[in-house]
Amino acid sequence: MPDVRLILLHGTQLNSAQWLGYADLLGPRIELVTPDLPAHGIRRDEPFTWESTMALVDAAVAGTDLPVVLGGHSLGGYLAAAYAADHPTRLAGLALLGAAGEPGGMGSASYRTIARINRRLGPARMTRILDFDLRKLGTPPAMADALLARGYAFDGVTPAWSLITEKCSSSQLAEVTCPILLCAGQFDQLRMHTRRYAAAARSSSDVRVVTIPRASHAFPLTHAGQTAAELRRLCRVE
Repeated sequence: MPDVRLILLHGTQLNSAQWLGYADLLGPRIELVTPDLPAHGIRRDEPFTWESTMALVDAAVAGTDLPVVLGGHSLGGYLAAAYAADHPTRLAGLALLGAAGEPGGMGSASYRTIARINRRLGPARMTRILDFDLRKLGTPPAMADALLARGYAFDGVTPAWSLITEKCSSSQLAEVTCPILLCAGQFDQLRMHTRRYAAAARSSSDVRVVTIPRASHAFPLTHAGQTAAELRRLCRVE
C-alpha cells in the first residue's frame, strides 16, 4: 500500500507521458497521479483557464486520504506553486522542477517566442521540431514515442503563460508550510531566481535546492532517475 500520493504536472506543450517510467522509479510506496492539463494531451481541445486548471489539481489532491505531495515541471511547477499558495497548509510537500524563474522575465519570454513561431509554422511542423529536439537532448525513445502518440499541444502556450505571468511569483511561497524542493538542470533557463524562491519560502530550513549537472530545462525527461530520486526524498520514502 502506498504511503503518499504524488501528483506531477507536466510542462508546456507536453503531456502526462513525460512521466513515463516514473512509477517504477518512485516505487510502490508512492501513488503517482499524472493528469493532462487543459489544452494539452487528451485535453488539448479544452481551453486553458485558471479555474479549470486549479479545479483539476484540487480534484487530484482531494481524491485521497493519503498525504499529498504536489509537483510540476516548468508550467506545471508554477501551477503547483499557485495551488500551494492558495492552500498553504494542505500539502505534505511541493516540488518545483525547472520553475524558479520569475515569470515575465527571460524564461517566460521564450514561451512567447514559441507561440509566435507556432503561429507561423503550424502544429504539424512544430510537432516535428519538438520531437526532434527532445530526442536530441536525450529523452528516452519510449518516452519520446509516448509523448508524440499522446500529442503535443501548442494552442495553450499563449493563454497559459499569460496567466502564469499575471498570477505567479516567488512571493507565493511565503505562507506555504510544507517542505519545498527546487530542482533544475545546470543549463535550465528557469533556474535564474532559485535563491529568490528559496529566500521567499516561509522556512528556509524546509527548502532543498538541487542542480542536476549537465542537464537542460528538459531534465525530468532526460534525467528521470535523478529527478525521481529527489522526489522520493521529498516524499520521505528514500
